[in-house]
Amino acid sequence: MSRQTVEGAIAVSLRRMRVECLDLLQFHWWDYRDTRYLDALKHLANLRQEGRIRHLALTNFDTERLGIIIDAGIPIVSNQVQYSLVDRRPEAKMAAFCHEHGIALLTYGTLLGGLFSEKYLGSAEPGRGELTTASLQKYKNMIDAWGGWPLFQELLGVLKSIADKHGASIANIGTRYVLDRPAVAGVIIGARLGIAEHIAGNARTFDIALDADDVAAIEPVLARSHDLMQLIGDCGDEYR
Repeated sequence: MSRQTVEGAIAVSLRRMRVECLDLLQFHWWDYRDTRYLDALKHLANLRQEGRIRHLALTNFDTERLGIIIDAGIPIVSNQVQYSLVDRRPEAKMAAFCHEHGIALLTYGTLLGGLFSEKYLGSAEPGRGELTTASLQKYKNMIDAWGGWPLFQELLGVLKSIADKHGASIANIGTRYVLDRPAVAGVIIGARLGIAEHIAGNARTFDIALDADDVAAIEPVLARSHDLMQLIGDCGDEYR
């Protein structure tokens, strides 16, 4: 992993975006056994010092590798990981480590590709053919591992009651819950432009403050779910 290789990749992004500095570069690596990710990150850190990258971040790194990177003296501002009411693996180790080291979490999958919505409340368990996007298929598999469709229906019911109390939607409550978690700086919500944008509805999240009763209503359902940390592993392990 040479400086030339890394610099060439950055040059492509700078050219495509027509900028002289990338505001945030998120780095991902598939195979931890190939430790050249540290070489790449060291080159990226040097490019940051030279002004071609403003902030250096990660995508789907686990806590162990994040620690190795920090110990190597590489400054990381954020790690993008999957985090939702169903997938709470970041709470096992990642969130505490990030909070201790001033690293933010950017979360995705928070709405399970759209499964966290009124559309699926009270509905029969969808077959694979009814899940029309890769995201829906992926997160339905996550629900199956977490506790199954009946338990997910219970969770949707609780979220609907909380949403009605706040004049909001199930998606708003699911988003607000994750935004309130320690170390979480932002939630990335996918939009299918011209098909399902939900811009105004998602913005409603910022008008909501969950109280202790809301959280207390959610926790008993979550307590009956399976431990995805044991079943899948740490953040990002589902991709390796």
